[in-house]
Amino acid sequence: MKRARGAVLLALVLATLAGSGCSLLAGRFGDLPTPDHIDLARYMGHWRVIANIPYFAEDGCFDSIESYALRPDGDIDNWFSCRRKSASAPLERIATARAEVVNRQTNAEWNVKFLGFLKIKYVALAVDKDYRWIAVGHPSRQYGWVMARDTVMDEATYQQILKVFADSGYDTTRFVKVPQAVHAVDPPAF
Repeated sequence: MKRARGAVLLALVLATLAGSGCSLLAGRFGDLPTPDHIDLARYMGHWRVIANIPYFAEDGCFDSIESYALRPDGDIDNWFSCRRKSASAPLERIATARAEVVNRQTNAEWNVKFLGFLKIKYVALAVDKDYRWIAVGHPSRQYGWVMARDTVMDEATYQQILKVFADSGYDTTRFVKVPQAVHAVDPPAF
């Protein structure tokens, strides 16, 4: 019952955003820099959201996790899980989507589709050579995520990633760290 209400709420919010011309849904990929190439197989899996530019969908989340799984058709299944309003709340899947790689040369630019028709731009700005962290942005520069395989990131690495955002035209003072559980817990499977 809770999941059904959450899905209905997410659908209503996304439909409202689409109708209002929200910048999250609009625009081309723009001039954001990307890595020369991302190995999608290595990119797949669970990523802890270490920090983001806060927005409504992730408001009140603890232990946020973005998950990706490569599909046989080349698209990507994507789901987001978190604990709502408390570090002791159960980990639950909040949203599911399907991503299409738009730039097959770099694999760094995606359209993430919710409800099969609402498209949100996703740009991988940088990825660690060992795929331990990633910086993800949006052409509007109003949304950004610092993600890692682990729940903890050292401050030097975090500052290095914020510099990637700054060099890409972001106001890095808008990024806020997301509380993460000390113990790693896998999110609900797809």
